[in-house]
Amino acid sequence: MGNRVPREDFEWVYTDEPHATRRREILEKHPEIKSLMKPDPNLIWIITMMVLTQLLAFYLVKDLDWKWLMFWTYAFGSCMNHSLTLAIHELSHNSAFGNAKPMQNRWFGIIANLPIGVPYSISFKRYHIDHHRYLGGNGIDVDIPTDFEGWFFCTTFRKLIWVILQPLFYAFRPLFINPKPITHLEVINFTIQFTFDIIIYYVFGIKSLIYMLSATLIGLGLHPISGHFIAEHYMFLKGHETYSYYGPLNLLTFNVGYHNEHHDFPNIPGKSLPLVRKIAAEYYDNLPHYNSWIRVLYDFVTDDTISPFSRVKRHQKGKVELE
Repeated sequence: MGNRVPREDFEWVYTDEPHATRRREILEKHPEIKSLMKPDPNLIWIITMMVLTQLLAFYLVKDLDWKWLMFWTYAFGSCMNHSLTLAIHELSHNSAFGNAKPMQNRWFGIIANLPIGVPYSISFKRYHIDHHRYLGGNGIDVDIPTDFEGWFFCTTFRKLIWVILQPLFYAFRPLFINPKPITHLEVINFTIQFTFDIIIYYVFGIKSLIYMLSATLIGLGLHPISGHFIAEHYMFLKGHETYSYYGPLNLLTFNVGYHNEHHDFPNIPGKSLPLVRKIAAEYYDNLPHYNSWIRVLYDFVTDDTISPFSRVKRHQKGKVELE
């Protein structure tokens, strides 16, 4: 069975992250990929319909029995709210309105944020760009767990708790790793979101508010879609720090599973990432990848050698230009 000793630290490296080099090589060999570097206006109506659908759901669940409220929270609301967080991920890359109209993407992100219940969109944009520019950067990339997470969540039971509480760790981790001053856009995001939450409570009642907030907490925790949090960068195989997923849940997640392709070309909308893989198949077909996020979650929780420490962390802080 090999060495089953749990990790006691991150995988520290001095090398640059691999995506910038692969991006240059692919563009040199397949310059036609540049034609995919354009916004996807379909995101505008897709995200609008998702927000309106959740507004309708707030009305429909307001008088449900508690057991049915929780059933629909997990079966439907959690999927919708997790999908909306990934819509915000698309907007953080200006995929709806393009790089020429960054503020339209920011304002639309605030609208997409509404059914999630927690102000998220503007702060996510600020930290996510660091994740791309300084992948694994010590003290910069807040996608990397803290030392405490790696040390404490090292058993099957504790890792299960860690998965369940993932949204809380993602929310508070930046305050410990790389706190940033609050911007005026974040204040606007907070104000609009909390005003919306209060309106939902007074118009529909407590059950609709609980549906909204629980859908976010559950949808980003122990949920099949949440497998992408671990699948993307946790090092199940030594030497590989980014993994793609090619399963059916990409249909609900704006192709976030195409994660090697996304880090190679962060300015290409998710809709076009399968085409990137097809064009540059010689670069992607032989990379390790997943077909099941549920299996990723299971393996993470049950494998003694995998933990929050199973991440590549970089000593150097070289900036990667996002072409």
